[in-house]
Amino acid sequence: MEWSAIREAFPDQWLIVEALAAHTTPDGLRVLERVAVLEQYRDGSEALTRYRRLHQEYPQREFYFVHTSRQELRIHERQWLGVRRDAATVMKQNYRCAHPQALTG
Repeated sequence: MEWSAIREAFPDQWLIVEALAAHTTPDGLRVLERVAVLEQYRDGSEALTRYRRLHQEYPQREFYFVHTSRQELRIHERQWLGVRRDAATVMKQNYRCAHPQALTG
């Protein structure tokens, strides 16, 4: 489903979506070619909590939480090094999030 159709179908909603087909541009933007809406929320806190649970349960899947007030999905992919809590090993991870506040800090 395209973002414009999703925005029309789910006005003023927080959504949890899954990227079914996506790629990263050379400048680090994640482009979602095909998207499936999994859940919808009025409250952003509930959406974020659910997103985190889904991400923990299915780390290999590409989930995002987004608000349909956004004209376009501009998702910046950032590379970071982190310490894995369960194994206490340093690993390279991708951090992907479409929430604007998460991208600033």
